Amino acid sequence: MQHKAVIFDLDGTLLDTLETLSYYGNKTLETLGLAPYEKDAYRYMIGNGAKVLIQRMLKGRNGEGLFDAAYPMYINAYNSDTLFKTEIYPGITGLLTALKEKNIKIAVLSNKPHEATVPIIKSFFGEETFTEIRGAMEGVPIKPDPTAALEIARNLGCVPAECLYVGDTAVDMETGKRAGFYTVGVLWGFRDRAELSEGGADCIIEEPAEILAYL
Repeated sequence: MQHKAVIFDLDGTLLDTLETLSYYGNKTLETLGLAPYEKDAYRYMIGNGAKVLIQRMLKGRNGEGLFDAAYPMYINAYNSDTLFKTEIYPGITGLLTALKEKNIKIAVLSNKPHEATVPIIKSFFGEETFTEIRGAMEGVPIKPDPTAALEIARNLGCVPAECLYVGDTAVDMETGKRAGFYTVGVLWGFRDRAELSEGGADCIIEEPAEILAYL
């Protein structure tokens, strides 16, 4: 079946946010009197939403009892400047232009809080690029639960078999597989080929333009 829609993860897929998230994570830890992490350690803590990120950060520093203080501290710091040190991955802008020219519907599904996801995407890509932008919302389970992914597909007027889901982690691959999408793992993000393969990626790519071959 021809693919008519591409749904993207955000962190590690469209935008390089590793520097951003590690900065705010370490700022939170230091405020609480806990030791910071090396930036690359965050590659393996990111992906399951902000609450899980904070839980993983604190667990690694024996600070589990500090969650109620750490979570709002992190969210407030992050929301004060969500674009800080964030960059578009090379090749993404050209890919999105090519998809629009082919009349492919494009959307974003992230585990980042919805109130942060929407302005970040619009700041980097404009108001009209994506048909739908979804972050984590109260009452809707986060990835890898497929609920939000399937809602996006319906809103785009597509059945699951017509959708690609593009992401950089096993969480993304599981989300896509559970939704019945074709899953595309990307190697420019936070995780490696082994994780994507074990996560059930239907294909794994090194450059954004390679997605065009799967439409």
